[in-house]
Amino acid sequence: MTQSAQIGDGTRAVRAGLPEALKNEPTLPGPVFAAHFHLPGDVSGPYTYGRDDNPTWTHLERAIGELEAPGQEDVDTLVFASGMAAISAVLFSQLKAGDVVVLPSDGYQVFPLVREQLTAFGIEVRTAPTGGDAQLDVLDGAKLLWIETPSNPGLDVCDVRRLAEAAHACGALVAVDNTLATPLGQRPLELGADFSVASGTKQLTGHGDILLGYVTCRDAELTASVRGWRKIVGAIPGPMEAWLAHRSLATLQLRAERQNANALALALALRDRDDIEGLRYPGLPDDPSHKIAAQQMRRFGCVVSFTLPTRARAERFMKALTLVDDATSFGGVRSTAERRRRWGGDDVSEGFIRFSAGAEDPDDLVADVLRALDEAAV
Repeated sequence: MTQSAQIGDGTRAVRAGLPEALKNEPTLPGPVFAAHFHLPGDVSGPYTYGRDDNPTWTHLERAIGELEAPGQEDVDTLVFASGMAAISAVLFSQLKAGDVVVLPSDGYQVFPLVREQLTAFGIEVRTAPTGGDAQLDVLDGAKLLWIETPSNPGLDVCDVRRLAEAAHACGALVAVDNTLATPLGQRPLELGADFSVASGTKQLTGHGDILLGYVTCRDAELTASVRGWRKIVGAIPGPMEAWLAHRSLATLQLRAERQNANALALALALRDRDDIEGLRYPGLPDDPSHKIAAQQMRRFGCVVSFTLPTRARAERFMKALTLVDDATSFGGVRSTAERRRRWGGDDVSEGFIRFSAGAEDPDDLVADVLRALDEAAV
């Protein structure tokens, strides 16, 4: 069921990807557990072998496509076992030895490992920070530009449309990691990207119980190459995970509204405190990224970042929280936070905190954070 571009986000999220209604059948069919399908005679038809396709994936892929590009019939989505599987599928299906790729220097912490693998395959990797559209300076000769906006964990924002136009003028493809924004916050394909890629593990599904990734693309040839990579590598989601993800999409707009409002409320409460530094949230009018974020984002996300003076202070703060889980993911209905430097992969200080606002009552959440900050200062 393709949804009109004119309906609201809540309606679209609730109805996305549902099949036509059939009497006595469930609204959302249950997961199809099948390694193979009946296949007499020729091998035509949509479902032949479980590594290639599955009816449960089909419903979810249509749903995500309707969220990423409402009303666009020429858009295809492919789901993967994780966000990194989706990222890898785009990178390794589009690049070969001798090609040049531009990556963000301040992106997701696994990217240094990705860079090592790309380099080992003979691919030249250039990097530049997200802020200030710095990737413009290293585009010449590139085959692919990878954008992460807002960046994780620093929350810088770049001008996707400007970068996409410049990259296309140089003959480069453009992929945007849309994990932090979600399709309700940002639609990269409308801004000129060739690929919108995301981890569905985070706010898209929102309950911290699914690993999932996806790639959405408007070009049939590019989609076919990514699909081919998925078939070769076999980085496919289980049908139960796909079904749970589709079920979770129905509440995406409700969750996003509360979580984004909570993130803004927390950022406003932290703005005037003298015991933190480097507060970042694109939704704050005085945030360095707000101007461009307001131009290309419809919602500003659920993640806030800030820095406490020392590692010890940050660890005391984390220990003092009672409504917030100390966990590495983000986007869930239960608030999470972590001292990000503990992983060692991000270029942040020892006291840097990445905070993901959940769906708790805003007054309770803000009070818990402020109390924990006060206790940590002692």
